[in-house]
Amino acid sequence: MFEDWLDQRATMRAWEDFLTFKELDPIRTSGVRREILESWSRSLASGIDATAELAPLDETEERLEDARQKNSELRAAARHPFEKIGPLLSEANALLILTDAEGLVLDQIGDLRTHDAARSIHLVRGGKWDESAIGTNGIGTAIRSGRPTVVHASEHFCQGIKAWTCAAAPIRDPVDQRIIGAVDLSGPPSIFRPHNVAMIAAVAREIESSLAERQEMRRTRLLEAFLDSGPTRSSRDAVVILDRIGRVMYHRFPAGVPKASNAPGLTLGQQFITLTGTMSDQDIARAIPPHLQPSGISRLFLDGEFSGAALILPPRRSALTVAAEPFRIPPRAGAERDELLMIGQSPKFVKAVELARRTAAAGSPVLIQGETGAGKELFARLIHTSAAHKGRAPFVTVNCGAISADLFGSELFGHVSGAFTGASREGKAGKFEQADGGVLCLDEIGEMPLELQPYLLRVLEQRAVYRIGCSKRRQVDVQLVAMTNRDLGQEVEAGRFRRDLYYRIGAMTIEVPPLRERPCDIAALADHYNRAVATKMRREPLLLSEEVATRLGAYGWPGNVREMRNLFERLHLVVSDGVVTEADLPPALLAHVAMPQGSVSAPQEPDLPPNLTDMEEQAIRRALVAEQGNLTRVAAVLGISRPTLYRKLKTYGIKRSYG
Repeated sequence: MFEDWLDQRATMRAWEDFLTFKELDPIRTSGVRREILESWSRSLASGIDATAELAPLDETEERLEDARQKNSELRAAARHPFEKIGPLLSEANALLILTDAEGLVLDQIGDLRTHDAARSIHLVRGGKWDESAIGTNGIGTAIRSGRPTVVHASEHFCQGIKAWTCAAAPIRDPVDQRIIGAVDLSGPPSIFRPHNVAMIAAVAREIESSLAERQEMRRTRLLEAFLDSGPTRSSRDAVVILDRIGRVMYHRFPAGVPKASNAPGLTLGQQFITLTGTMSDQDIARAIPPHLQPSGISRLFLDGEFSGAALILPPRRSALTVAAEPFRIPPRAGAERDELLMIGQSPKFVKAVELARRTAAAGSPVLIQGETGAGKELFARLIHTSAAHKGRAPFVTVNCGAISADLFGSELFGHVSGAFTGASREGKAGKFEQADGGVLCLDEIGEMPLELQPYLLRVLEQRAVYRIGCSKRRQVDVQLVAMTNRDLGQEVEAGRFRRDLYYRIGAMTIEVPPLRERPCDIAALADHYNRAVATKMRREPLLLSEEVATRLGAYGWPGNVREMRNLFERLHLVVSDGVVTEADLPPALLAHVAMPQGSVSAPQEPDLPPNLTDMEEQAIRRALVAEQGNLTRVAAVLGISRPTLYRKLKTYGIKRSYG
C-alpha cells in the first residue's frame, strides 16, 4: 500500500475530480486510500478553501503562551524524546512537531532550512493544523481519526501544502484516554519512508509513558497534600481526591462501608465534576450531585498552584441506596422547551450531544453509528427538536431492515396510481414527501438494497423525488438522518454499500458510545429508568440494595440503555416489597464478573535508539506486548496494513508469541 502513495499524479487527478464534481466517484478515486477520501469529504463539508496556501496563525503571543502553559505537562513529557531525536533531523530535512488537541503547534525541533520553509505555510508555533482549519493533513487527520496517520504530498486537501509529507500520531491522556495532542514528523516529500509512521507512533507512546509516570507522581503528591492539610474526617468517612480538572485520582472507602452507599459510579480516572482553579469551596459543593454532598472540602495546591480537591463523604444513613441523581445536559439558551434532555456526563456522550446540536443547525445529512440499544434514535430526535426544526416539523422514521426490496422504492419515494400491481388507486406519497420540512430517519441504512442506493443519492443531490411511475419532479426539503450498527466503511469495502453514498451521508458522523464506555452515567440512567417506569405504572421508585447497585455499576450492558430500561420494567413487575435484592436480578446480570480496573500508569519504556530501523523494530515489539500478540490490533496501533506487518516481523525475526 505504501508504494501506491507514490503515484502522486493519480492522486492529484482524483483530488481535482473531487473538487469539480463534489462527490467521490469509486472509479476516479480508486487509487486513493479510504482515510484520505473520508478526510477530503470532511474538509469539503467544513467549507475549507482548497486553494489555501497556508494554515491560520494565532498571532497573539499572549494566547499562544496561555496554550503552552496550559499544556506544560505535555510539553515537559515530550522534551526528552524531542532532545534525543532532534539532532538526527538536522541532516534529514525534517521537523518534529508537538501540538495540542486542537492542532495548535506548541513546539518544534529539527532542520533549520526546513523550518524556514515551514514558516511560509505557518507550520510554526501558533499555527493551527486541525482539520477544521486547513483540511486533510497529518496532524489534523491523526487527531480526527485517533490513530497514526501519514498524509503524503498531493493527499493534502489544500493546494499550498501539497509540497509536504507528514506522519503524525495522536497523544492520549493516560488517565482517561482522551486525545490531548499530537506529535508529527514533517518535511519535503523526499523524506517519505514507510517506517516514518511507526517511528512517530513510538515517539507518541514514549510521551504517553512519561505522562503516566508524571500522573502517578502527581497522584501521590495530591494524597500527601491531603494528609497534611485535609479536612477533619471520621473513620467511617469516604475520601475522594480529584485532580485539577475534576477527575477521580484516589478514593478510599472504609471497611464495612460499601462503596455504592457513598459514591455510586465513581471510578478512578473518571470525570466526576468540572473543576477549575477559580472555584470556591461553595462552588465545588454546588457542582456535586445532591445525594453526594460532602461534609468537608479541601482545595489542594502543589508548588503554589491549584492542583485538585479532596472531598469527605459521610456514610449514608440507610443500607439501601437509590441510584445517582441524573445529570442532564440542559437545553441551550433560547432553545424550544420541547428540546430533549439528554442524560449523561461522560465526555464521549457530551461530545456526541454537542455534535448533534451543531449538525441540526447545518441541515446536512448525518450518519449516526452505534451498537444496538445505545440510543441512536434519541440522537435523531435531538437533531429534530434542535434549532433547525424546533420539533414542529415532521419526524418520519423508516426501518430499512423491515421493508422488502420490492416495496422499498415505493415506501421511500411514493408511487402514482397503477404504478405496479397492488399500488393504491389514489397513489401514495413516499417517506421523503411525508418528511418535507423536517427529518427523515433511515434506521438500519446498511440494509438498503444496493440497487436502490443510487436513487437515494440522487434525491440527496437534487433535493427532489420522483414517484414510481411518474416523471414529475417534486421538491423536498428534508434533513436525512441515517442510523446503523454496522461499520459502513467495511460494508463499502465488501461491495455491499455504495462508496459515493457512504461519503455523502457520512461526511458528518455521530458516534453514540455504548453504555460500557459510559460508566459514570450508569447510576444516573438507572435512576431515570427507575423513576420513569414507576411513573408509568403509578408506583413508587424502587430502592436498590448495596449489592444491586454494585452489580449494576460493574455489569457490561451488552444491550446498552435499552437493556437497562427493560431491566427496570421487569423489576417493577417482580419486586413486591419495593426493595431490589440480588435474588431479583436476571441470571445474565448475576453471572457477570467485573474485570479489575487497569492501572492509570503505563509501563516505563526504554529510550528510543537513534537508528530509525531500530526504532521501528522497537515500536513493533512494544505494540506486540501491549496488544498481547493480536496482529490486527498491532497493525492498527502502528498505522500499517497486516501484510506490511507480516513482512516486518519476518525482516526483524520477531516471533508472534508474546504472553
